[in-house]
Amino acid sequence: MSVPNRNLPTVAVCLAAFNGVRYLQQQVDSILDQTGVKTSLIVSVDRSTDGTEEWFTRLQMRNAQVVLLPIGESFGGAAQNFFRMLREIDFSAFDYVAYADQDDIWLPGKLQRATQRLLQVGADGYSSDIVAFWESGRSAYMKKCFPQRKWDYLFESAGPGCAFVISQKLALEIQKVLQQNQQASAGIGFHDWFTYAFARAQGYRWVIDDFASLMYRQHDQNQVGANSGWAAFVWRARRVLNGWGLRQSRLIASQVGLVDHPFVRRWSGGSRLGLLALAFQASHCRRKPLDRFWFALSCLALALIGWK
Repeated sequence: MSVPNRNLPTVAVCLAAFNGVRYLQQQVDSILDQTGVKTSLIVSVDRSTDGTEEWFTRLQMRNAQVVLLPIGESFGGAAQNFFRMLREIDFSAFDYVAYADQDDIWLPGKLQRATQRLLQVGADGYSSDIVAFWESGRSAYMKKCFPQRKWDYLFESAGPGCAFVISQKLALEIQKVLQQNQQASAGIGFHDWFTYAFARAQGYRWVIDDFASLMYRQHDQNQVGANSGWAAFVWRARRVLNGWGLRQSRLIASQVGLVDHPFVRRWSGGSRLGLLALAFQASHCRRKPLDRFWFALSCLALALIGWK
């Protein structure tokens, strides 16, 4: 009989769910079957109508690895659901914290590779490339591991949150900020973007792995998908041109301690000169070369049409 390794790293996997019962079995199985780590699955369910709450209630009763937070609340989106977990979970018993969506499929060594990479490079934050897949059978490798830039974290995430693994130390620091600023964080639209921004702004090292150990499911119910196709482009273009993106950047900057930084103050007021200056800083603000072009173009457009 094999003896379990009691020195394996412990990982709290935070899963936010909402009307996802159709895909839960595959995702949960792939999380609980992770190799090389000890996992605990901690679940927060946004009030659902398809049996998601009941599904997790039954699972918790028969599997000690699963913890279901009190149900019945309505969060209105994945970000606030994740922030609820980050505020309420006691992370002191875990070495690492991972984020999980309700509908993906993790390869068996996903968490083991992430924890090993964090140790190898001395980092506190990890994300990776992903493989997006559709129900039609189509799949696409999505590269996220472009070199990090000086200010990229104020304008984009390191990738989808389902690829994130962070150290206990970083998780506890994020928890403290969210507990102290719950009202302000209510306006933040992306938990992964905020996590990456906080880490970088506070001097934590972040590694983006050039390896994909996550199958990122794409379907009509995705709140945010793989940024693929014209529909995704139009959706994002509208958010850029109505100023939503820069308002998020300004809010995130304020929540990670950079509201008074000269770089942020230059553009956050929405002046045309500030936005023109930001356009010329595009090479420092996005990782992917093509994204730098679109970023500069969007800043120029906002300088022309006005933004506050």
